[in-house]
Amino acid sequence: MSLTLDEARARAAVVSSVSYALDLDLSGTTSFRSRALVRFRSDEPETFLELRGALSVSLVVGGEPIEAAEAAYDGERLHLVGLSTETVNEVEVTATLPYTTDGDGMHTFTDPVDGSRYVGAYLGMDNASKVFACFDQNDLKAPFAVTVTADPADTVLANGAVVSREGGRWVFATTPPIPPALLVVAAGAWHSVRWSGVTAAGEGLEFGWHARRSLAKELDRDAAELRRTTEACFAHYADLIDEPYPFDSYDQVFVPGLNWGAQEMPGCVTYRDELLPRGAITDTQRAVRASIIAHEMSHMWFGDSMTMTWWEDTWLQESFADYMGYRVAEAGAGFSDLRVAVEIRSKPWGYRSDSRRSTHPVAPLAEDVPDVDTAATIFDGISYAKGGACLVQLAFWLGDEEFMAGVNRHLTRFRFANATLADFVESLAECSTKDVRGWVDAWLRRPGFDTISVRRSEDVPVLEREGSRPHAFTVAAYDSSLRFVTSTRVELGAEPVALPDLAGLVVVPNAGGETFAALRFDAESWQALAGGLSAVEDPLVRAVLWSSAALRVRSRDLSADDHLGLVEDHLPTETRAEIIEGVVSEVRSEVIPRRVAASRAAGAVARVASAAAAGLRASADDEQRALAWASTLAATSADAGMLRAWLDTGRVGPGVPLLPTTRWEAVVRLASLGEADARFIAAERDRDGTVEGELGALRALAARPSVAAKDAAWEAMLASGVDNRRFGALAAGLWIPEQAHLLRPYVDAYLAEAPRLATRGQAFALEVGRAFPAIALDDGQIDALRAALAGDVPTVLRRSWEDHLDDCA
Repeated sequence: MSLTLDEARARAAVVSSVSYALDLDLSGTTSFRSRALVRFRSDEPETFLELRGALSVSLVVGGEPIEAAEAAYDGERLHLVGLSTETVNEVEVTATLPYTTDGDGMHTFTDPVDGSRYVGAYLGMDNASKVFACFDQNDLKAPFAVTVTADPADTVLANGAVVSREGGRWVFATTPPIPPALLVVAAGAWHSVRWSGVTAAGEGLEFGWHARRSLAKELDRDAAELRRTTEACFAHYADLIDEPYPFDSYDQVFVPGLNWGAQEMPGCVTYRDELLPRGAITDTQRAVRASIIAHEMSHMWFGDSMTMTWWEDTWLQESFADYMGYRVAEAGAGFSDLRVAVEIRSKPWGYRSDSRRSTHPVAPLAEDVPDVDTAATIFDGISYAKGGACLVQLAFWLGDEEFMAGVNRHLTRFRFANATLADFVESLAECSTKDVRGWVDAWLRRPGFDTISVRRSEDVPVLEREGSRPHAFTVAAYDSSLRFVTSTRVELGAEPVALPDLAGLVVVPNAGGETFAALRFDAESWQALAGGLSAVEDPLVRAVLWSSAALRVRSRDLSADDHLGLVEDHLPTETRAEIIEGVVSEVRSEVIPRRVAASRAAGAVARVASAAAAGLRASADDEQRALAWASTLAATSADAGMLRAWLDTGRVGPGVPLLPTTRWEAVVRLASLGEADARFIAAERDRDGTVEGELGALRALAARPSVAAKDAAWEAMLASGVDNRRFGALAAGLWIPEQAHLLRPYVDAYLAEAPRLATRGQAFALEVGRAFPAIALDDGQIDALRAALAGDVPTVLRRSWEDHLDDCA
């Protein structure tokens, strides 16, 4: 039963002054004990606490045990009656709860390398109730006093600083008021790198980075950079934000099995441990990780101290963090040209999301998010990518000084409190003479995106807007050889804007990526750009152009064949690895499965492989480009001899190592070609010995082109309790675009079984949605999807399926 908006509002109106004393015993192997002492005031004699999936429960109210505790508990909620309306109520709930393996709740993982066990409370949304009895909503923030019992050999991390430790019992400092969903506990044999720092206010602060013991070498490899990035971002936020850091420590931990890229838990940020890759880390991975570090750090203020009241304002926390993540990692931590990554990776996600029927305003009304299950569907490309792009546009339009003044006013006003969009707008409006409310209505309250088009009046470029939003952006101008000539700032509204100073030149609107809009070029400009894209000197402009091309494929203004032609002609000489990776990812995940007929998929994959081979040859003196191309070639090549030679030598070529992730791409590709049997795959798994090796082997076994292999993979996906990572690996291996003829029965099976699988919870439902067939569907299969959607499909999966239907149809 998902908490509804009406229930949350009604409960917040009567419950106040909440605090928690939480005692968790993680020493059990199949279940754990949770004791929550909840203190609160209530204006009504009845209310409820959430507690989901408890195996047993006992209840003490006001010091008196409730004999009928089981009768008061329905498996999801604990109904409280006879509460005092005059004094503080004390309710103690002791429960035994199961561990999970799907990243929702108290997740458990055993490392195959050394047998070490790791346990982590992965919360967010309404998952706190899978760990302790609570008022699981954002606007009932409360301080938490946490005690944890774990294996005496383990280290335990939580939101607060450690107060004391005796054997396996850890006591943590009481937190400031935070939502229950932001509590975190992480216990295990962590390898740690710690240091002491000083805040901008001159106060001491303890920092730490932590990872599984089997990743100790990788953490030590990156420790200096991780510390430098943390300190630099921390210092930059101190310059940007008036409010001091609001918590008493700052730990960051790479955890196994996390569903999100990272989570902003106050004082103890969790990251999926894939962000600490084995072997070597590429420059692109380093830059992405730095932006995530800065993103999560921004949440300490925007989300953790100041928190949204209800889920309609998800965008405000996530969009702000998305915007600040790239900004602070670049300006503070020194990672250059991060706007390139925004244009090539983030914005295409936003455009795809905004093109579908499921699109919604960046800032929907609260009533448009009636329950938490619906809220889970708006952690999407609108709330992250488009919202972040809107904030880029807002700062560009307002000017950075006014923008940050409004942000600071808001953060100070709502320190450790809850706020809404209206509150944020009020703070901005108080710091600017511009019509902020009008801008918000145009940009944040309406779905969809505008198109900026270029036409020629004789030889003069004229910009026109198809849509309703005001746009401010840079126009770059080039000569016929695509040599840069000049740039100019343009503000475009309802009236066309002529650019006589740019007569006869090739023009690129939004060259700095300042706004969120599709681009439609005049024929002369597009002909020049399509013919010489790789000649454009500025990587940000190239990223804008590649992103525009991907959007044109989606809208069918550009054919998949023509897009692949651009890839073959221009990507091999691309100098930026992040652009190579972004373009290839778009082609492999969107263009080939959705825009290329199944009968032609093999040819399309071969064209990508041809571009990759050319790119690898052209990258002999650039290891970062070579690594990007090697990964692509490993995943697309039909040259089994070459791939086996890579595996034998452990190298892609002179001076270019075969990274562990690329090695598994090659093994999976060999398997999909019928060139790697189960014995070969098992040998590779044993050679690796890590969880990544186990997942790679599962993916490779599923990729083999036989009915028996597909049957085995499908049965493993249906297994009771299959964990999130294994399910995802099996799905990734199952769906091979060139095997569409073999996979037809599994499309039907997926549509039949997925709704049942999605009932495990929101995060696993998202995983089930991601497992949608990544092959070109025929008309009959699309009709079957429509028919399935007419049935009973859980909210989170329904949103995913509706989006896939739009992408396919």
